[in-house]
Amino acid sequence: MADFFELSRHFSAEERAIQREVRAFIDARVLPVIGDHFERGTFPTDLIGEIAAMGLLGCNLQGYGCAGLSEIGYGLAMQELERGDSGVRSFASVQGSLVMYPIHAFGSDAQKDRLLPRMAKGEVIGCFGLTEPDAGSNPSAMRTVAIDDGDAWVLNGTKRWITNGNLAHVALVWAKVGGQTGDVHGFLVPADTRGFEARAIHKKMSLRASVTSELILEDVRIPKDAILPGVKGMRGPLSCLTQARFGIAWGVIGAMHACFDAAVDYAKHRVQFAGRPIASHQLVQAKLAEMQTQIATAELMALEAARLKAEKRLRPQHVSMIKRNNVRAALDIARVSRDILGGNGITLEYPIMRHLLNLETVYTYEGTHDVHTLILGQDITGIAAFE
Repeated sequence: MADFFELSRHFSAEERAIQREVRAFIDARVLPVIGDHFERGTFPTDLIGEIAAMGLLGCNLQGYGCAGLSEIGYGLAMQELERGDSGVRSFASVQGSLVMYPIHAFGSDAQKDRLLPRMAKGEVIGCFGLTEPDAGSNPSAMRTVAIDDGDAWVLNGTKRWITNGNLAHVALVWAKVGGQTGDVHGFLVPADTRGFEARAIHKKMSLRASVTSELILEDVRIPKDAILPGVKGMRGPLSCLTQARFGIAWGVIGAMHACFDAAVDYAKHRVQFAGRPIASHQLVQAKLAEMQTQIATAELMALEAARLKAEKRLRPQHVSMIKRNNVRAALDIARVSRDILGGNGITLEYPIMRHLLNLETVYTYEGTHDVHTLILGQDITGIAAFE
């Protein structure tokens, strides 16, 4: 993995150490098996304990047994996990940014004490229930509702495309209180609650080494203290998405490196036309130069975003820009790398096609490319163009 602008000189000793540790884990434990898991459509659940032991679940949160990494350290960890596979990084991102973060930021002391230490250890797995069959890019159109029934909340609705759904012990479900005109609140729903069901989504061609589910809630009764007390309205789920998108923007740099490194190595050894490696041809070198530039640009943007985040100056629009740019660049790099490998590029002997297929989903989830374009357009012009 080349560091073209030597950005690692800006990293602390702890940040460099976590990158080395996660990189070694990916090389030794993930890369030898992930192709088979992708082909079978299974998630490597046996690795959850090791991921937790490295402190990677909620790793940029403070207290409650969390690692308390810097934002750069968190980004580097996500980068290395995605170098292994988007499914592995998505598992950690959902656990940390979409479930542990909102409990940490908006939960009661009792909720934090009860859940966060066990989630950091990987003993309790969470999922984030926001997207619905008819409410994706416009989550405020959700139809899931929570009714106050005196001594309990009663939830009804359906959530779809939920990472970790069938692994989860607890689901953070966002619902409108009282009906379709009510405020959105978050509810912690134990997966063994009567009326709650997680149904695995099969026949995926992307994120195959990841658990994706549909959540069905039919008259699910949960205690009154299951609500997150610290937030109401769309600010709650959207702030979680900002955290996750930041991790995605760092994560896909790992996919870029995996594809680029495979393409460079292949081009140096693939001999065609008069016994010369294809790396000696101008067209191939032009592709490699462009990919190197895209990687460096993504790394620089991610680093600056991490610095702004540490200074509490990072805006959601900053995150939209880096998520939009970096995922698009990663998908471009995967496609060009696949082209360099020719027919060999579509096999699981190489990581490229697996990353390419995964990135098609990453391009869409946590805000589509077009939605992030419109967020930036509104920021530039002051005019919303979503409708």
